[in-house]
Amino acid sequence: MGDRGGAGDSWRKRTGSRPSGQGGGGPGAAVEDVRDAVAGPDVGARGEVPAQARDKDGDARVDSDPLELRCHRLQDSLFSSNSGFSNYRGILNWCVVMLILSNARLFLENLIKYGILVDPIQVVSLFLKDPYSWPAPCLVIAVALLDKSITPVGSVLALIVYTILFLKLFSYRDVNLWCRQHRAKAKTASAGKKASEDSAQGIVRYPDNLTYRDLYYFIFAPTLCYELNFPRSPRIRKRFLLRRLLEILFFTQLQVGLIQQWMVPTIQNSMKPFRDMDYSRIIERLLKLAVPNHLIWLIFFYWFFHSCMNAVAELMQFGDREFYRDWWNSESVTYFWQNWNIPVHKWCLRHFYKPLVRRGNSKWMANTGVFLASAFFHEYVLSIPLRMFRLWAFTAMIAQVPLAWIVGRFFQGNYGNAAVWLTLIIGQPMAVLIHSQMSSAWARSFLDGLTAYTLLLPWKASLPLRGSLLFP
Repeated sequence: MGDRGGAGDSWRKRTGSRPSGQGGGGPGAAVEDVRDAVAGPDVGARGEVPAQARDKDGDARVDSDPLELRCHRLQDSLFSSNSGFSNYRGILNWCVVMLILSNARLFLENLIKYGILVDPIQVVSLFLKDPYSWPAPCLVIAVALLDKSITPVGSVLALIVYTILFLKLFSYRDVNLWCRQHRAKAKTASAGKKASEDSAQGIVRYPDNLTYRDLYYFIFAPTLCYELNFPRSPRIRKRFLLRRLLEILFFTQLQVGLIQQWMVPTIQNSMKPFRDMDYSRIIERLLKLAVPNHLIWLIFFYWFFHSCMNAVAELMQFGDREFYRDWWNSESVTYFWQNWNIPVHKWCLRHFYKPLVRRGNSKWMANTGVFLASAFFHEYVLSIPLRMFRLWAFTAMIAQVPLAWIVGRFFQGNYGNAAVWLTLIIGQPMAVLIHSQMSSAWARSFLDGLTAYTLLLPWKASLPLRGSLLFP
């Protein structure tokens, strides 16, 4: 059937064609016509019946000759790679339905076991011990260690604010330094000509950018990298801004509810297996925590990088809205870290990676340096609020360097993407369990040992440990 000539032509080849001297209505022609009808119409290279013999569904027309009715053709199954079929939307919807049903069972089990644990007042108390006090002053003053009333959550937010401010001012200083160096090298005549042309086009050049207005716009803009002329959107889209604000409110409440209702009981129930070093129960608790933790992390990503940053960008008419790329398609750990947080990636690339490369360091050394800097800031943001120094966050970030090599070396394509997702789903709840288990117990033991050591020092009277910078 796959021959180009079709079954009818092969029959004629075997029996021979009618002599050209005979008329068109001879008995030989009649026999060939009957045999061609039995064999059916000609079939193409892929097995299709000619279009005139088929209806809109691809089957032979009902009003055709019964000998011409065909319901089969040469084709592959849809799941075969050679079929070219790519519309699996129904399967994706099935996965979503199954995910909802499985998590609905867990949610119902959680409600039956613990009841309703969502408490908005408790969320406010995470910032200050007094739930009716306004927490804003503690976030704008350096009280992460000095104010006894601030909790670890409020301290984390304060340190994040100051870290962002530090990175912004570092970029502001670097860019203006580059502008001064470029201005010193430029010729006076050409510089004056460019200044007159730029002023007509509305382009700001150094040192005209050194104003409070320009500085404060950069401080509140959703970026870490300074420029003299940011891309600006023409207007504020009110409907777009309203949608983002509604998303911020909804996902904030959703995250709080999921943390209080789902994560906190699981973490509390994980303390005993850690104390008893029951590894099977630890793994079971880790897998149980992985689902809500990962779901909350995904919601947080959308809430912060899409809703919050787009809302701020829309208010300030900031034009560059590339806050993230398609990190969910990451086939390597390196690609994930380069695309899930674009503002931090641009800062590291511009102010850390490229300067190291220009100074003669290899790309591998520059990459390692970027991970070391990131590890430092992760440890800084977590260790001080928790008042413990165990290098868990630092080690986790440094471990990304060999992990990136392993995934890039042994996993490719979909396998690499699955490996990246696995590290995200399992790694984060593991860090949560370790920090929650080690923070209180280690801090108490460290305090007792340090107190005993200071009794031997002559200046011990000037070091009150309890209530100091390290311990409340």
